[in-house]
Amino acid sequence: MRRFAVIALSAALVLLGACTQTIPDDAYVVGFYNVENLFDTVHDRGKNDQAFTPGGENAWTEDKYEKKLSNIATVIRAMSEKNGRWHTLLGMAEVENDHVLEDLVAREEIAGAGYKFVHVESPDVRGIDCALLYRPDQFKLLDTKTLPYDFNTKRGIVFEKTLEEQREFKTRDVLRVRGELDGEMMAVYVCHWPSRTGEKGSDLRCRAAEIVHDDIVALEKKYPGINVIVMGDMNDNPEDECMAVWLQGRETIEEMAAGDLFSPFLRMHKDGFGTEEYHGEWNIFDCIFVNGALTDTEAAGSLHILKSDPFHYGYVFDPPFLTQQEGRYAGTPFRTFSGGQFIDGYSDHYPTYIIISK
Repeated sequence: MRRFAVIALSAALVLLGACTQTIPDDAYVVGFYNVENLFDTVHDRGKNDQAFTPGGENAWTEDKYEKKLSNIATVIRAMSEKNGRWHTLLGMAEVENDHVLEDLVAREEIAGAGYKFVHVESPDVRGIDCALLYRPDQFKLLDTKTLPYDFNTKRGIVFEKTLEEQREFKTRDVLRVRGELDGEMMAVYVCHWPSRTGEKGSDLRCRAAEIVHDDIVALEKKYPGINVIVMGDMNDNPEDECMAVWLQGRETIEEMAAGDLFSPFLRMHKDGFGTEEYHGEWNIFDCIFVNGALTDTEAAGSLHILKSDPFHYGYVFDPPFLTQQEGRYAGTPFRTFSGGQFIDGYSDHYPTYIIISK
C-alpha cells in the first residue's frame, strides 16, 4: 500500500494492534482490476489490436499470452488466499473479448472458483472492454445492460470537443449487471472512463459520471432499496470533480444525502494509498463506490460495507510480487511491458476491493 506521508496513521494502526479487520465467514469480496491489455494473439476485424499479434510491435505470441493469463489468474488466487475466499464479484477493465475471459476462468489457478463472466463488446477503437466475473453459486444473474457514451448532458457540461469530434469519439461502454446476492437485489456498474492526456479530458469523464449517476437514480426509483456498486478505472482520483461532483461520491457515510454515493477510496487516497503511479505521483484511479443501501448498518440483516481497518473501508492489494523490484519502474505495479519489452509482469494497476456482509 502506498502510504507516503502517513507516519502518524501507521503508528496509530500499530498501537491499535491491527491493520485490517477480521473478515466474517459469511462476508463477500467485491473488487476491481484493470488487467492491462488482456489480448489474445488474433486480430479482430474492426479493432486496432494489431500490436497484440505475433507480427505486431509487441510480438505477442501464444507463449506470452498464456503467461499473461497465468499471471492474472495468480493475482486472483493470491487475493483469495489472503481473504480466505474467492471474490464473489470481480470487475475488470482492458479485456479484449469473450475468448480471453473463457481462457482466464478456465486457468488451473482459479478454476476452483467456478467463475462465470459477463462481457459485451463496446466501440472502443483499441478493442478493450469492461467485464464482470461472478460466482453463480452466490450471485444470481438477472440482466445485463450497457450504457453507451454520448454527449447529451442534462446538467450543462461544456465540452472541449467540436460537434464533429463528438460524432467521431468512441470509448468504452459502461457495463451494468443486475442480480441477487444473499437474497437482495444488486446492480454493479463496471467502468473504464475516458483517459487523460496531460490534464485534459475531465469534461469527458464528468459526462461519464453523469451517465452513470443518472442511471442509478432511475434504477433506485424502479427498485427501491436496491444495492448499488460502482467500480472501475475512472482515470481520475476520488476527490476530482467528476467523482466528487458529478458522481456525488462522499468521503464519509455521515455526510451522505439522497442521491450520494459513499467513496471509500477518497479517504484512502488522502492517507497516501495508491493503485498506479505516473511521473512520481500516486493515484487511486481504481475506485469502488456504494450507494446508501449498502451503508445502512442499522438495517438488521441487510448487506452493508465493512471497515477494512479502524480508519478505512477499502483494500488495495499490493504484495511484493506485484511490485517492480528494480529498473525504471521500481516500487510501482509490476507491468507487462517496460520500454516496449515484455517483462513478464502483471498489470500497471493494483487491484482494489471491498468487503460486504449482513
